[in-house]
Amino acid sequence: MLITPPLALRLIQALVSLFVAILFLQSGLDKVFDRRGNLEYLTEHFSKSPLASTVGPMFGVITLLEVAAGVLSGIGCLLVAIGAGPMLAFYGATVAAIALCALFFGQRVAKDYAGAAVLVPYFLLAIAAMWLLRPAELVAI
Repeated sequence: MLITPPLALRLIQALVSLFVAILFLQSGLDKVFDRRGNLEYLTEHFSKSPLASTVGPMFGVITLLEVAAGVLSGIGCLLVAIGAGPMLAFYGATVAAIALCALFFGQRVAKDYAGAAVLVPYFLLAIAAMWLLRPAELVAI
């Protein structure tokens, strides 16, 4: 079977969506199934920061963003694989980039610069995924 440019692009789109889905579903579902452990860790992590009083609501928002990014990316990956288009995967990558900005903000405010630095490659991946999955009308841009 000859790999054509459209097929190669679809394969790349599916793989990047799969990667984002795995990353965010694992992280988000870990927060759902080990809520207590994650909350304890984050409460301690942010205890000396201006965000100390917002850990509970912050945790809920981050969990929702991560699960949404993972689900949208996972379903988007399947849709790309069957040729139904990358729009849902694009939304998943967009929610992933928003979640990473929120996580990055929290790490910087907590002065966990090493933790913030770890997020940079994931953010670049999310932005690259958005570019690869962008709607057809934006391809010329």
